[in-house]
Amino acid sequence: MTFPTWFESFDIKAMLADYPVGDAFTRRYTGMSRDELFALQNDRFLTVMARGWQIPFYQRLWGAQGIEPGDIRSLADIAKLPTYDKSDLMASIAAHPPYGDFHGMGGADRPPQVLQTTSGTTGRPQTLLFGPKGREVTNLLVGRMYRWIGVNHSDVVHSVYGHGMINGGHYIREAVTHFTNALFLSAGTGIETRSVNQVNLMADFGATVMVGFVDYIRKLSEVARAEGLAERIPLRMIIGHLGTEDRSMTEKAWPGAKAYDWYGIADTGSVAGEGPDRDGLYVWEDAHYLELLDIATGQPVAPGETGDMVVTCLFKDDICPVIRFNSHDVTRRLAGTNSTGMVFDRIAGFCGRSDNMVKLRGINLFPHAVGALIENRPDLTGEYVCRLTRGASGREDMLVMIESRGGSNAVALAALLRQGLGVEVGVELVPPGGTAALTQIDMRQKPLRLIDERAASA
Repeated sequence: MTFPTWFESFDIKAMLADYPVGDAFTRRYTGMSRDELFALQNDRFLTVMARGWQIPFYQRLWGAQGIEPGDIRSLADIAKLPTYDKSDLMASIAAHPPYGDFHGMGGADRPPQVLQTTSGTTGRPQTLLFGPKGREVTNLLVGRMYRWIGVNHSDVVHSVYGHGMINGGHYIREAVTHFTNALFLSAGTGIETRSVNQVNLMADFGATVMVGFVDYIRKLSEVARAEGLAERIPLRMIIGHLGTEDRSMTEKAWPGAKAYDWYGIADTGSVAGEGPDRDGLYVWEDAHYLELLDIATGQPVAPGETGDMVVTCLFKDDICPVIRFNSHDVTRRLAGTNSTGMVFDRIAGFCGRSDNMVKLRGINLFPHAVGALIENRPDLTGEYVCRLTRGASGREDMLVMIESRGGSNAVALAALLRQGLGVEVGVELVPPGGTAALTQIDMRQKPLRLIDERAASA
């Protein structure tokens, strides 16, 4: 049988021209106007829309709203299209197992494809499929950020992203090896490579950059000190997902290293990342069109207000187009100019999940907000988990389990959380490592921060 190889399935030179990295990236997008950027986005959006109309999932989604191909003439019409989220994709998989009907993967003559899944943080893992072009642009956007903030051929990048069927570790490896010239240590989670072995690898190979979720990155600093290896690890940069947490705690764990934030999800890849100025996350607007919509109404939020991130990938015109995907991750846009001259908009980064938002006695709160309130304290490790229960009377309460090294006052911490969250919560102090079984920090890329026990206590 004759079929194309991965590298015959797309034009790599055309891709690099369309989505530049390195100096070509900064030259193009510091010299472009917002009008020019919108024209570029519009052209790519129309190509993606044409592909979307070929796929049963979108035919069904849009047809149910009475939308026909001629109704969407430009990017200015995007709000006419309905949004969708993971529940719609999982329903597609249930109706058309095992892949669903949202991919457009083709038959015997299809191009090579990559099959992965999500981590399953919010439920059953979701199928992910990537075509050659879509996959490489996804990799490139990560490599673009890494190069912009200074990753180069002299760096050794230690990755604690997971592997297996989860996408994260694989695509970060591809990003580094394909687009940065740095050497890559594919360590994975603490289950894949024990923490003690990880810090020994970092010392032996002179790791200068570490990438992954910062909860585990901070834990590795404690292991490195316990093993007497911290002074042998020349770490200068940490690239992770800081969320609502203050980066200073991560940098304090690894003295001499600067921490950089970025945002992306499995369906879309990297959506935004910090630049060398570390002043907000720049949205890769040549590759994504980002809308911030009100959680309740679905309408665009006012400038500076928080809303759900709804993403349209402007590059995925091969496999699994993404058109108005509601991530249910919440952020806000930043106002004003930036010091880099970059044309792209900036966002504040991950502020919480709207589908993980808890209404506790009339107050909306994000469990992740606890992290920002308790960090940078020598008596605390920074690890915590929230347990939500409902009593016999119907009253809902939240107990926040916080790891303490000793000397902490639970009453004072409860008062601190009440002031920061706007609602009274309980506090239970546990020793270092006391939340690990609940957060699953050694096994999951994203530790659990909310354990909802309301159904069990009903």
